[in-house]
Amino acid sequence: MVKIPSMNGEKTLRLLFYCPSLCDGGGERVWALLAGEMARRGHEVMLVVDGEAQNGPAPPPGARFEILGGGHAGQVLRLRALVRRWRPQVALAAIGASPLKLALAVAGTGTRLISAFHGFEEWRSGRLTHLTWRLMPMISRRSAAVVAVSDALRDELVERWGAQAEKTLRIYNPVALPDPLPDASGLAKRPPRVLAIGRLSREKGFGLLLKAFAMMETPDARLTILGDGPMRATLEELAESLDISSRVEFAGWQGDVWPFLSRARVLALPSRTESFGNVVVEALAAGLPVAATDTPGPREILGGDERLGTLVPVTGGAAMARALDQWLANPGDPAPRQRRAMEFSAARGVDEWERLVRKVHAA
Repeated sequence: MVKIPSMNGEKTLRLLFYCPSLCDGGGERVWALLAGEMARRGHEVMLVVDGEAQNGPAPPPGARFEILGGGHAGQVLRLRALVRRWRPQVALAAIGASPLKLALAVAGTGTRLISAFHGFEEWRSGRLTHLTWRLMPMISRRSAAVVAVSDALRDELVERWGAQAEKTLRIYNPVALPDPLPDASGLAKRPPRVLAIGRLSREKGFGLLLKAFAMMETPDARLTILGDGPMRATLEELAESLDISSRVEFAGWQGDVWPFLSRARVLALPSRTESFGNVVVEALAAGLPVAATDTPGPREILGGDERLGTLVPVTGGAAMARALDQWLANPGDPAPRQRRAMEFSAARGVDEWERLVRKVHAA
């Protein structure tokens, strides 16, 4: 791995990143990307997780990688021992109960803490995570900064959960994009293929998408769904009951989504809730229009620009079907989408994170 100098030739730092695992979630991919890019910029980086994951990003090159193992109490103790031994200047936590556990681990050590939150519904994912959100006022007091991935989530953390407004900021997810971006000049000539990407779980709304697909009028339209999860069997049964299974492909988890994006004509995002939506940026980078449910993340990414995509009601199966039919019939100009995607590039997002880390360290 070739290391590049840190921003403006400034002093490198010792940074610890912590999350539950490197599973195939948007937040986990962002944490792995940040750890790897900070290491590439010359910082000393350690990425710590609670346990292993079946699907997801690989541990980033250049960063030390540690798996804590065991239960929550033991993880906090092992994490505290790691902090005391390795002495990071700034420690960053994201996803689930990690902000609470890292706040306990760094207490009294002199290590500065940054707590990041990635989803509106994270608090529903377990008792300790629920407690973490309930203790948001304490966590924000102990943190030098609290980061949300969208403006809407930032407002939620402050107004509903009690994060300190003066410490809470928004940094959009940095998204790793190909360089150069894919050639989308032949988009309108592609077969009428709809692509959807995400974990097959309730909050991702794939049942809505299947029902919408069954209502579509485009001849020979096909749907490819990338991802795996607890609802796969249920969704496959739903496709059978809707008599669309011959036109729907459940392709499972894929480490590389770009070949699929290069064959699609439109991306569908049917989530019930979405605080950002990395896949929306990836689709725009591939030149695809996006038909998404009207949730805060896609709303902020699309920014009201009708050339980029269409927002439909969260329960609007018929509206989703119409939007997909319209984009398949006329996918439009890829150029404005690719320009918009570059505003969320990894380089731009990591720059913003590095500025925050330096500010926290210097305070």
